[in-house]
Amino acid sequence: GRPAAGPLSAASRALSSLPQISRERPHETQELASKRVDIQNKRFYLDVKQNAKGRFLKIAEVGAGGNKSRLTLSMSVAVEFRDYLGDFIEHYAQLGPSQPPELAQAADEPRRALKSEFLVRENRKYYMDLKENQRGRFLRVRQTVNRGPGLGAAQGQTIALPAQGLIEFRDALAKLIDDYGVEEEPAELPEGTSLTVDNKRFFFDVGSNKYGVFMRVSEVKPTYRNSITVPYKVWAKFGHTFCKYSDEMKKIQEKQRDKRAAAAQLLKQKQKKHKKYKTKQKKKSKKVITLYMNCVSYLIKNIKN
Repeated sequence: GRPAAGPLSAASRALSSLPQISRERPHETQELASKRVDIQNKRFYLDVKQNAKGRFLKIAEVGAGGNKSRLTLSMSVAVEFRDYLGDFIEHYAQLGPSQPPELAQAADEPRRALKSEFLVRENRKYYMDLKENQRGRFLRVRQTVNRGPGLGAAQGQTIALPAQGLIEFRDALAKLIDDYGVEEEPAELPEGTSLTVDNKRFFFDVGSNKYGVFMRVSEVKPTYRNSITVPYKVWAKFGHTFCKYSDEMKKIQEKQRDKRAAAAQLLKQKQKKHKKYKTKQKKKSKKVITLYMNCVSYLIKNIKN
């Protein structure tokens, strides 16, 4: 016969009869909403998710062969991305007809982007380029994630949105932002600015995250991009340090300018002295020659007599 149920098996039965408690862990990622957008032969999935750090958006591109590329955006970056999409849609609408495929194939040189934008937030960079190839115009969005010093090169993912479907994609994104965007009032922050020096451009963007307010300073050249993040609490120290070195360099340059001016003045005096000396010598030589000529004339006169 069956063995008698011991205290352990009785306890197990008692526990199994209790209502099932959700095993969902608090740090797991939850999916809040999903949208699918079909453009030409590609499928794009926009998923709003949430974890302990907050809400974010995942964009996945699935090609005809089933290959996937994914981007991850915080909800605040998704808002900026939506606004950039509006700019690209407007620019695309103003473009003329695409280059014929036969001419596109004949052109050997790589084509420049029709329009480009650049977005940096925390350890992620987003490069947006409206481009054109044999299949038509498209928006390439590349995301790189800087994993920090000593952790290898930045990882990258790229999606390509056919330009014909930009409006549909933007509208799907906007709907998700309207429905699931962060409710809280965004922090009031100063507007970003930029300045150009030679072939470099510097961007100054103020942002905020759970650690506080920060400024991202990005240096952008045609073949090079780099950035640093400066927390708000050290802005004054940074500013003081820049001003200090600016004043020191000003003094150094003034000293060098004074030295050059003094050297130029000394050279001028030497040249003046030399000129005066040469004039004096010239006059002396003239007198000697005149005296010599007079003597010769006198001798010739006496010899004739």
